[in-house]
Amino acid sequence: MPTRNPSLEVTNRTVLAIAVPMALGYLTTPLVGVADTAIVGQLGDAALIGGVAIAAVFVGVLLTTFNFLRFATSALTAQAFGRGDVMELAGILLRSCLVAVIVGALVAALSHPILKLGLLIMQPSAAVAEAASSYFLIRVLAAPITLLNFVLFSWLLGTGRTILSFLLQTFLNVLNVLISIYLVLVLDWGIAGAAWGTVIAEILTVALSVVFVVRPLLARRGQIAALTFNYQKLKQMMVLNSDIMVRSFCLFAAFAFFTRQSAQQSDTILAANEILLHFFMIGGYFLDGFATSAEQFVGRAIGSGDRSTFRRAIRITSLWNLGQATLLMLVYFIAGTMIIDFLTIAEDVRLVARDFLIWAAITPIVGVAAFQMDGVFIGATWSKDMRNSMLMSLAFLVASYFVLFPLMGNHGLWLALCLFLGARGLTLSLILLKREREAFQVA
Repeated sequence: MPTRNPSLEVTNRTVLAIAVPMALGYLTTPLVGVADTAIVGQLGDAALIGGVAIAAVFVGVLLTTFNFLRFATSALTAQAFGRGDVMELAGILLRSCLVAVIVGALVAALSHPILKLGLLIMQPSAAVAEAASSYFLIRVLAAPITLLNFVLFSWLLGTGRTILSFLLQTFLNVLNVLISIYLVLVLDWGIAGAAWGTVIAEILTVALSVVFVVRPLLARRGQIAALTFNYQKLKQMMVLNSDIMVRSFCLFAAFAFFTRQSAQQSDTILAANEILLHFFMIGGYFLDGFATSAEQFVGRAIGSGDRSTFRRAIRITSLWNLGQATLLMLVYFIAGTMIIDFLTIAEDVRLVARDFLIWAAITPIVGVAAFQMDGVFIGATWSKDMRNSMLMSLAFLVASYFVLFPLMGNHGLWLALCLFLGARGLTLSLILLKREREAFQVA
């Protein structure tokens, strides 16, 4: 009787072994945004907080539109790992790094026209626009390095080195916060200091990460060119990536739309909504821990053709994520006011944020299915379904806003966002069984 591949064992323990460190690692990512908001918030100027919010949308749209590198690298690596294809593991890493450098350099080169277009679309106040420009033009310099970090973290995760991926991601984000605190509050660099903190931290982290991936490449140094410039594989990767890129762009278009409609109300509403969005982002990265666990086991199951692993991975990770979403919602209801007060000393922003806290508090439970299904569909590389679901959900968000905002004001904007999250989870859940039957026809 053949020995079962240990990488396909799906239990509570193996799920938690991936989910817990990755949730903690992912959590440090929005905490950087929270830290930037909190650090700049100590300056007591709502326009500066709004500037960070606007600039964060610009950076997010650019970099997370190209977050297909993280998704595709992780999923393809997990599938190759499930097959035991060592040569392809090296090839995926090299090709992903090549795409990261090219795309990142293009983003940095086009930063000025992108900024002008973004400000034209968002239409913030003059004070917010000035602050956003200062932050964005510095932050975007690190675009190639940021995308390289996406690739390196994801490749390590896909090869089963979860703890190492977590430690490197945590190192990046903690270093970012510490440098930003020093530059903004000690050296008094203002909002530019928060941006430079990110740039410096990204550069130092990618230098450290390379140390941990160079060994398998050195073992195949004579094949590096052939592995990297395999045009058939590059084409295959880009076809997959194009769907995920559209999906990622639509996701950030949704949050850009939310931020723009916030800015159209007032600087105070913009600042309050930005603070409350951090509740959603923090909750989302917690939920991404179990979604990532699902992604890895689903990818390995697809690679090895193991239907029982596929089903068990979805069942166990979904139950854990539902419980976690419920707990997060309760925490937000109980401690939400204290979190708001920590993030800003501006009393007008505090008062407005408290009025809309309920919407931020329910986002984990409303969005849990969307996060969970993202993990499943990424691991299986069912990218076309993810793209179509996101396009439909984005259209639903915009339509809901134009119906609800005239009736409910900012409450209507938040309700439209919650409906968007629910639509994403529902549309992907409805198609899951069909895709499973197609993937395991022999089973």
